[in-house]
Amino acid sequence: MPLFPPSCPLLAVLGASSHLMDPHRNTGRLCVRRQMLPRCRPPSWASRGREPRLPTGGSTDRCSPCPAVRQDSGPYRSNTPSAVTGRAWRQGPIGTAGTRGRGQETGAVRRRPGGRRKGREAVAAIMRALPGLGRLLAARGWGWPPGRYLSAMARYGTEQRGRPNSPDYRLYFKNADGKYISPFHDIPLFAGSKEDKEIPAKRSKTTGNEVLFNMVVEVPRWTNAKMEIATEEPLNPIKQDTKKGKPRYVANIFPHKGYIWNYGALPQTWEDPNHTDNNTGCCGDNDPVDVCEIGSKVRSSGEVVQVKVLGALALLDQGETDWKIIAIGVDDPEAQKIHDIDDVRKHKPGYLEATIDWFRCYKVPDGKPENQFAFNGEFKDKDFAFEVIKSTHECWKALLHKKTDGGTVKCTNALVSGSPFCCSEEEARSIVQSAPVPASGDSVCPEVDSWYFCPRDH
Repeated sequence: MPLFPPSCPLLAVLGASSHLMDPHRNTGRLCVRRQMLPRCRPPSWASRGREPRLPTGGSTDRCSPCPAVRQDSGPYRSNTPSAVTGRAWRQGPIGTAGTRGRGQETGAVRRRPGGRRKGREAVAAIMRALPGLGRLLAARGWGWPPGRYLSAMARYGTEQRGRPNSPDYRLYFKNADGKYISPFHDIPLFAGSKEDKEIPAKRSKTTGNEVLFNMVVEVPRWTNAKMEIATEEPLNPIKQDTKKGKPRYVANIFPHKGYIWNYGALPQTWEDPNHTDNNTGCCGDNDPVDVCEIGSKVRSSGEVVQVKVLGALALLDQGETDWKIIAIGVDDPEAQKIHDIDDVRKHKPGYLEATIDWFRCYKVPDGKPENQFAFNGEFKDKDFAFEVIKSTHECWKALLHKKTDGGTVKCTNALVSGSPFCCSEEEARSIVQSAPVPASGDSVCPEVDSWYFCPRDH
C-alpha cells in the first residue's frame, strides 16, 4: 500500500524535482525515467520545446536504459509518445547516436550552468522536509495510519446471525485464523499484545510512549440502537438490548442525536457486582468497563479499535458503579495532540459537558430518574483511569480462573490459557451455528428519530 494517495500534493512536489537528480551518481549523465512518474510537473526543457537527449558514446555501464524500454539484445527503443511533444524517441545500440522519430541525430546532453548542483540542493531540501511533511499530511487526513495500527484493526472479523433490529440479532467474532472467539474474554486488553502486561502508574505525554488498549465498538456514534456485549451468552456476541421483548433504542435528548461518541467496552475487564469500589462506595454493574471514543471517525459495530485512554467518569446507575473511560483512537487525526482529559477541554470544548448531560438524562424518557455521578461529576485524569482499568482487569482474571462467583456471566472462551471455561474450536462453531441464520433486518420504528426535550435544573 502506498504511503500517500494519488491526489496527495507531495507526489507532485517529488515529481517536479525527480528529473534533476541523477540516480547513478558520478556518471555525469542525465537519466530520464519517463515511465515512473507520469503525472510529474514537466521538467525545465519542456517549457523550451526541446525533448530530452540521451547520452551517447563513452562509458555506459552505470547509466542503463529505463527498464520499461530495455530489450534482451540489440537496439532498444520506445514507441511511447513524449509526454510533452507527442513524438516517439529511440536510441540506437550502445555507443551509437540516438535518433528521434524523424531520424534526426542527437548531440550531447545540454545542461544549464550549475544545474546539477542546484538539482542536488533541491532534492536534499525535499528529503530534509519529508518527515515534517509526512506528519502534516497525516494530520490532515492524507495518507494512512501506521501499519501496526492497521494490522491490529484487521486482526478480527465478525459474522452476523439473525435479523438486525430484532431481538434475535447477534454479531459473533472471529480472529485472524477464522476461529470463533469471545470479544469479552479472547480479545486482549492491551493492544498489540497476546499476553498480559502491567499498566504503569504514569506515562509521559510528550514522548509518545503511550499505553494502548483494545476497544470493542458496540454502538457507532449518532446511532440509537442500544447494542451491547451479551455477557450472559456463550462467546458473548453483540446483541441489541430489549425492553418488554422489543429492541431498545436510546432517545434523542435535545440537542443530542443518539450516542454522541463511539460507544463500546474494554475487553478482559469486569466490574464485579460483589466488590465495593473504594472510590465510589458502590459495587460494580456486572459488565465490562464502558468506553466513550471521542475521535472524529464514525466507527462500526463490532470494530476493534486501538485507543489511548484520556480519563474516566464515575456514573452511579441505580446504586451501581458504572465507569466510563474517555479515550480516542490512535488512528484519529487529532490523537497526536490529545493526551489527557485537559487536552479534551482544550481541543474539544463543550464535549465533556455534553457527556455529563447525556449520561444524566438518557434514561429519563423511559420514566427513570436522572443518573448521579461520583466526585460531583468531575472527570478524573488518565492516571486515575489506569488504576480503574487495572482493578477491573484483575477482577476479570479472577472470574476467568473461577476464583470468584460470576453468577450468570458466561465465561466461555477459546484462547484464555489456563481457564477452565476454555472450549474447543468445534464447540465454538456449534454455538454460532445454533443461532438463527442471517436474514434481512426489520424496519426501525419512526419514533426512534423523534426529539425528546428533558427539563434541566442544573
